[in-house]
Amino acid sequence: MRKSLWAILIMSFIAFTLAGCATTRDLEKVQAQEKQTSAKAEQALQAAQDAQAAATAAKVDTAAQLEQANAAAMKAADAAARAENALKMAEERAKMAEERAKMAEEKTAAAEEKAEKADVIFRKSMKK
Repeated sequence: MRKSLWAILIMSFIAFTLAGCATTRDLEKVQAQEKQTSAKAEQALQAAQDAQAAATAAKVDTAAQLEQANAAAMKAADAAARAENALKMAEERAKMAEERAKMAEEKTAAAEEKAEKADVIFRKSMKK
């Protein structure tokens, strides 16, 4: 009985140890899954690096565009200021021209009055 009990125990132990070991097929499956997982991780890493590069490029482009827009805005502001100054100067010149025209009209009127007086005096002197 002891021999049969030992035989059963040894057989059970061998069965458990063989059942617990992985077969070559199981190892190949695990290796294949590991390779697939590694490939997917590499693809994800590459996609993340591409996205980061694209974001960096977009950031650089955006910064350059912002600088260009700021420069254009400054040029436009300068041009607007120059236009306002030119307009003010033109208005001042127009006022000065109007004043000169008024003065010229006044001088012309005064000269005409003097001419009329001189003409009246001349006619009086001719009548005598």
